[in-house]
Amino acid sequence: MRFRSLIMIIFFVLVGGFVTLNWMELSRNTVLNLGVTTVEGPLGLVMLGLLLLAVILFLGYAVMIQTSSLLETRAHTKEMKTQRELADKAEASRYTELRGLIDKIETESRDRQSQLQQWMDSRLNTMQDQVCSRVDTSGNTIASYMGELEDRLEAQGLPPNAAMDRRVPADAVEIKREYPL
Repeated sequence: MRFRSLIMIIFFVLVGGFVTLNWMELSRNTVLNLGVTTVEGPLGLVMLGLLLLAVILFLGYAVMIQTSSLLETRAHTKEMKTQRELADKAEASRYTELRGLIDKIETESRDRQSQLQQWMDSRLNTMQDQVCSRVDTSGNTIASYMGELEDRLEAQGLPPNAAMDRRVPADAVEIKREYPL
């Protein structure tokens, strides 16, 4: 039980006890002036009635305030629940949007990586083709120089392999290089 309720109950018990003990005095008739006229009646009972009327009015007012406060609290609670649901939906929406953005960035990154890999492969193939072309060109150039030297040697009357035999030892092995391209 609340402290206020306990105090009010004690107060009403004390007032009830007081009225019971002094009932004879409260019910004695006296002349009462109402401003416009005078009447004869018990002053104590009139005062007790006015006190009860004031208590009933104040209790009604207190109940009215409590009820309006309760209704207002319910309205605030309902509005806060609605706002909380809206905030939760907005937050979930932001998470969904963020996930979509992350997926988009990841997809774009994969596409860029794939494009870069294709570019690198094509560039590497181009460079390999160029290296092969230059090696072939160098081989052809060396072969033409060798042919020209052989022609000069033959023109001088020397056999083509005679000049080579002097420079290359007899046990030399021909080295063949292959380039994997």
